[in-house]
Amino acid sequence: MDHSITIQELYTLHHKQLELEWVSGENYIVNIIQDKDENRDNPVIGYFNTIHLNQIQVIGQKELEYFNSLDKAAVISILNTVNAVNDLRKPVYIIAKNSKLPESILQYAAEQTIPVLGSALSGRKLIDFLRYYLSRLISDQTIKHGVFMEVMGIGVLIAGPSGIGKSELALELLSRGHRLVADDAPEFTRAGPDVLYGTCPNTLHGFIEVRGLSILNVRAMFGETAVLQTKRLRLVINMELFSETELHKLNRLDTSEHYESILDVEIPLVNIPVAPGRNMAVIVEAAVRNHVLRLNGYNATEDFIKRQKKIIDTRTV
Repeated sequence: MDHSITIQELYTLHHKQLELEWVSGENYIVNIIQDKDENRDNPVIGYFNTIHLNQIQVIGQKELEYFNSLDKAAVISILNTVNAVNDLRKPVYIIAKNSKLPESILQYAAEQTIPVLGSALSGRKLIDFLRYYLSRLISDQTIKHGVFMEVMGIGVLIAGPSGIGKSELALELLSRGHRLVADDAPEFTRAGPDVLYGTCPNTLHGFIEVRGLSILNVRAMFGETAVLQTKRLRLVINMELFSETELHKLNRLDTSEHYESILDVEIPLVNIPVAPGRNMAVIVEAAVRNHVLRLNGYNATEDFIKRQKKIIDTRTV
């Protein structure tokens, strides 16, 4: 299956990060095509090459030196040869380090309706970023209902049934200095065998819905640093509504570990009962701190059981 994004969409999403500027062809619509079964002889992005026919052709200093060593006829011949083979995927030229492209190439690009962009970044940085971004475009993705946040540096998905108070909890966490990635419908992408990254749909980015307050602009209320573009998912906290009777029946010395499978990646899961009088923001922070301790090999429940057993053993001797 092909996945595509236009060069205009790519520019809109990442022109600040990549320091991109239009040189010519801003109105030439070109689909950047990424295919999971792509032929490796025809990669999506790389330096200008007459053998490996990249669709996004980055022109760095070495490529410019090569073009400048040729006469106009030779340059046009090379460009014609490359485009004739690569006609199924119209190319895009990006000039690294804001270098000046020879007039013959600019004229050729205009005649062939090829978009040309410039960047202050090096060719290597451009290629590394766009390879990563475009590979994520074809990765397995899913949407999970909940609020995705960074809590104490850890990516946490706060899940639970509708109306249980996820957004209100997120608002409290924001007021305590934590950061929002996505409210309501975070999108998760599998970036490796056991790695998931979450992000927010563009239309929802920076906004949160709280019952009674309608839509809130988190960036405007809490500042630019209160919103993140993406974060790796490390922990799922599931909010459950418990009665007082059900709370008393909980196993207080549960040493087992729980997981939720998302895109076949096992993510640690913590079920937190919701009941009157509980400070959920403090409990979430404690859950994250405890998760970090577990990642470092420490289990407080097991430690407590060992201590009690040691005291019992000492008294029975």
